[in-house]
Amino acid sequence: MERRNFFSDIVRLVRNYFGSQTMPVGHWKCRNTEYPRSDGVFRFKVPDDKVLWTTPFIEYRPVEYTAPSVKSQPPWADPELRVPNPPTLKWNAIDGKVNRKSHMGRYEIHDNVPRNPQGRTGIIGRGLLGKWGPNHAADPIVTRWKRTANGDIAADREGKNVLQIVVVQRRDTHEWALPGGMVDIGEHISVTCKREFSEEALNSLQADPVEKKKIEQSVAALFHGGKEIYRGYVDDPRNTDNAWMETVAYNFHDADGTSVGKFKLNAGDDAMGVNWMDVSRNLKLYASHNDFVRQVARSHSASW
Repeated sequence: MERRNFFSDIVRLVRNYFGSQTMPVGHWKCRNTEYPRSDGVFRFKVPDDKVLWTTPFIEYRPVEYTAPSVKSQPPWADPELRVPNPPTLKWNAIDGKVNRKSHMGRYEIHDNVPRNPQGRTGIIGRGLLGKWGPNHAADPIVTRWKRTANGDIAADREGKNVLQIVVVQRRDTHEWALPGGMVDIGEHISVTCKREFSEEALNSLQADPVEKKKIEQSVAALFHGGKEIYRGYVDDPRNTDNAWMETVAYNFHDADGTSVGKFKLNAGDDAMGVNWMDVSRNLKLYASHNDFVRQVARSHSASW
């Protein structure tokens, strides 16, 4: 079973990178649904065999939607481009402090806007995303070993050790997710990981100065050496034909439970709940987060 899963993953990765005449991997949650927080905006239906741009789809009439909060152009949002005399943005490059490069390689520009490298989504515009093209995020996967009452590492029926991860409950969808977030303009991914975890899982924004210092020290120690798990496209329900989520996911493992493993979790910022959760194939997490966690379990030879 493990060998079959391994080769299946290799095939999926090859198809994802080079393309194929079948539906791209990781392109389910952004199709054939009502767009989140849109008050009734539904995507144009895209069959599995019509996802790729290389497949003709004459009937394709995607809905256009950009959320009012994005159109108001706060500092994190790009300007509108479907207007007379639109501003010039540098695609597939570092545009000032904004990273417009994709982890997937070069993306196409069509009608003056980027085209989703994974294919059609049934909606054009930016939706809830601030940037045209790739919107970069970072996802820290913080793990520890599950312990029995006497402190031993817990194992499953097959004798594999059981991992636990920190997950937060999102306020927008109420789904459980990794405590990640958007990379701020000019920010390094490692800084994003520490900031988002501290704010969402430990509520550092509301901590008093003494407690905040302890949080910063523990997080800094744990996040000193992380292992990259994934870098690329995210199957996010906010994705559109012209704007999409990409992430870099890192695993930070508290092997002996002496760092964040002993911290009291406290939901903050965009989270309405936070928990340590056992890692298993029964997890149901937001976007592509299940895939990242599965890779972490394999890297630790842990239960799945």
